[in-house]
Amino acid sequence: MLPGRRHNAGIIGNMQSWLLRAALSPIVLTVLAAGQQQTPPAAPPQDDTTTHISVEVTRVSMAYSVTDKKGRFVTGFSKEDFEVTENGRPQTIAEFTAEPTLPLRVAVLIDTSNSIRERFKFEQEAASQFLDEILRTTQDKAMVVSFDSSVQTPCDLTSNTDKLSSAVHELRPGGGTAMYDALKYASDRLGQEQPSYQFRRLIVIVSDGEDNQSRATRDQALEAAQVADTVIDAISTNNLSSGDTDGDKVLKYFTSQTGGKTYFPFKLEDLTQSFQTIAEEFRHQYNITYRPEPLVNDGLFHKVQIRVKGHKELNVYARQGYYARKS
Repeated sequence: MLPGRRHNAGIIGNMQSWLLRAALSPIVLTVLAAGQQQTPPAAPPQDDTTTHISVEVTRVSMAYSVTDKKGRFVTGFSKEDFEVTENGRPQTIAEFTAEPTLPLRVAVLIDTSNSIRERFKFEQEAASQFLDEILRTTQDKAMVVSFDSSVQTPCDLTSNTDKLSSAVHELRPGGGTAMYDALKYASDRLGQEQPSYQFRRLIVIVSDGEDNQSRATRDQALEAAQVADTVIDAISTNNLSSGDTDGDKVLKYFTSQTGGKTYFPFKLEDLTQSFQTIAEEFRHQYNITYRPEPLVNDGLFHKVQIRVKGHKELNVYARQGYYARKS
């Protein structure tokens, strides 16, 4: 038990928690000292080669959470308790908040392919409840993206939870699976909300992780999320899965690289609990902003680490870094 710190039950036991994180590419860091369908936009054609996308960054914003070894959120830290490095160089934290005050932009991606037909009703109910609970309608917005053989947007970014709920419940399963295209499309759309440092971005994907129709590659989808400073959380619909299926491994790849987590409900009814866990983490986030020193547009990936000073036993969930534009 940390003196002066409050542990919030989350992720274990009766976790009624929800999750999200950062604004740069993630990894779980073991801390050292620290109604109706609109015109459905289809994912644009992609080349087979993986392209590196980069952004010009003058200041970096990162949302992140801190947990103990049992997965419980640790709150009560101040700006002075954290240290940030970029490519190994210490950075000066310019702004700090201990509560998630930044507006949230959320994309819920729902797999409507034939492979999830038997589980679809549970997905709809859980997703609808999630959107209703996580949005602060005065400043947050969400969108619904469905994917089977193609990508569609039943509801674009809005704060109207009734429209979002209607869009979710009007979805019907059928067809193949274009998950990578959906991830890339949602990342690009969320990335249009600028300036980047003024928003938190989250993609929640509900799927079995299989893909057989996408034009985009897995790495192109990941890089689009990294460029948009978007965290990906995933809820596997593989029944009784322990995370060992090929699809589950793909989901874990996306979440681990963007500061998110993958959930494996033991039964369909647990989908709601997984969504609640994601939302709870958003309520226990810290947020920092810094101006990179030196500020270099070199076209390379800049690795960022956040640590809690003097607490090796704690974990920080944050994005791994970002691609800078080549000048």
